Amino acid sequence: MGGDQVDEAVAHASRVLRTAAGLDWSVKAGDLEWSCLKTAEHIACDLVAYAGQLTGRAADAWVPFEISLDEGSGPADAISAIEATGGLLSAVIRTTPPGVRGFHPYPHGSANATGFAAMGVAEVLLHTYDIARALGVDAEPQDELCEAVLAWIFPQVTPARGPEEQWATLLWATGRGTLPGRPRLDKWRWHNSLEIPAGRIALREVSAAAAADLAVGGTGGLSWIEGGPFDGTRTAAQMVTKAYESGVHRPEWGMFALVRVEDEVAVGGMGFHGPPDEEGMVEVGYDLAVAARGCGYASEALDSLSAWALDRPGVSALLAVIEPGNAASQGVVTRTGYVRVSDREENRAYVRRG
Repeated sequence: MGGDQVDEAVAHASRVLRTAAGLDWSVKAGDLEWSCLKTAEHIACDLVAYAGQLTGRAADAWVPFEISLDEGSGPADAISAIEATGGLLSAVIRTTPPGVRGFHPYPHGSANATGFAAMGVAEVLLHTYDIARALGVDAEPQDELCEAVLAWIFPQVTPARGPEEQWATLLWATGRGTLPGRPRLDKWRWHNSLEIPAGRIALREVSAAAAADLAVGGTGGLSWIEGGPFDGTRTAAQMVTKAYESGVHRPEWGMFALVRVEDEVAVGGMGFHGPPDEEGMVEVGYDLAVAARGCGYASEALDSLSAWALDRPGVSALLAVIEPGNAASQGVVTRTGYVRVSDREENRAYVRRG
């Protein structure tokens, strides 16, 4: 998900909307309160706003500007504005350094370049559909674009089972359609990945799309230290992928990449085996590449992740289960406030409570 996908979405919108440029764009777009012309203006506003959040390095608010079509502008002008602002966003995404985040309210207050790309693609595809629906033209995009949007910013949505269902699933996930066996949504929200600071390390939530890449031997879009990612990280990615495909993955309660802040190099993985159980217990696990061990990274990251988790509603304790011979890992948990409890089968168990 990046600049190429933004370009593809904008090209799709341009093709669709130009077929209807001679129609009446003063009618309402789909179920929106805006006219078709105002909705097209909104697409362009979103695209340039997302670019501004990244270039302006906005930390806690929207950059205070917006664009509007000149008075007297028509459908062809609006389409040109979408093409121009889409080009700005795709260029910004391609040139934004790793680790840069900009303010966005949903759900954690910021998003990275990949997140803004996914949101930009979603805005273009969905509002193009709103306009096209009102004007009576077809607006179905490529399956791959819909699948990518779902995997990057709708991890809570059970994925479509076949290529022909991707567009219908995206419409359902945004309250625009129905799917068999799923109640229609009247409220919805996408999910941008969470980042938790931990001193020298940043814990960055691994999306379903990035986990799928890691699971089959890829990098997950990260630059890894020599020898990384280690086996445990790939195994965790496989667990996230399986949970997502089964419809039981819960954002925030999956896997995080441990990224060294000074050089944006990933050194390991850490995360949860799933959401809290009925008693409020969450199991944690972690894994470092060999070249990153002995530097204190795991302790810093686990302490921050544990504090974050214990501050969440419904969480009462964290559990770490470690093999008896893994003295280094036992040292990590004891340094971060975990105490030993009754063994779990042949392994040692440690708990940190709120």
